[in-house]
Amino acid sequence: MSCARPDGPQNMDAGTPPAVLVLTGLVTREQAAGLCDDVRARLGATGAGVVVCDVGGLGPPGLGTVDLLARLQLAARRAGGRIRLRDPAPSLCALLGLVGLSFELEGQVEQREPAPDVEEAVEPGDPAP
Repeated sequence: MSCARPDGPQNMDAGTPPAVLVLTGLVTREQAAGLCDDVRARLGATGAGVVVCDVGGLGPPGLGTVDLLARLQLAARRAGGRIRLRDPAPSLCALLGLVGLSFELEGQVEQREPAPDVEEAVEPGDPAP
């Protein structure tokens, strides 16, 4: 997982801005269940298909943070959506990559979109644009 923040348009679903869930401090397993319910409710209420999780206030990442984010992503996917991380610390990105989890980052270009300033190859014989 890359934590680089590429320039370019933000990855937004057409028409509806995503709901934002701000996560702060240590989150217990009991609180995680409630946050999963909250993600499902926000996905249903906005229809945007994505919930932005602001993780800047979580503090030093640990396996509890990884567990929480994995549960939130699973809840979102089961509800037909996904989560996107806002303001992850580089150490959180490294830990997620270490355990093999991949998350979209706010401001990251979607994989199906061409990266900015990338030109397509021109084949011999193609008409000039």
